Amino acid sequence: MNQKSVTPYLFFGGTCEEALNFYKEAVGARVSMMMRFGESPEAPPPGTIPADYDNKIMHASFSIGSSILMASDGCGGASTFSGFSLSVTPESKEEATRMFNALAEGGTVTMALGETFFSPWFGMLKDRYGMEWMVAMQPAEQATQA
Repeated sequence: MNQKSVTPYLFFGGTCEEALNFYKEAVGARVSMMMRFGESPEAPPPGTIPADYDNKIMHASFSIGSSILMASDGCGGASTFSGFSLSVTPESKEEATRMFNALAEGGTVTMALGETFFSPWFGMLKDRYGMEWMVAMQPAEQATQA
């Protein structure tokens, strides 16, 4: 039986490259592939993307830790991230604080970093691109089992 997987595909409505550069700094994202609309071997069907989208990102693949995500500028519509959050698990309180503060720059903190009954250091925010994040350290007993 083949192993199934789910890969988030994020549409940034024209700010994909900027967002990926931001995530490189904020959470150590690594971009493994990026293709612009102008590099496509086939032209998109007429009227499907704005005329000025040649340098926009048609498809990108990136990773944060061992997780793979994909991204695009989409087809010209605004990005609307709703109904989900990306959860990142840092290895230390210092790393969690650094990531949280970096992601929160220009965004909105929805739950300040702090101790909870389920995590020694947890916080939630919406970044400047509208992406919702949870920064959650694992409790020590879970971290040793991983």
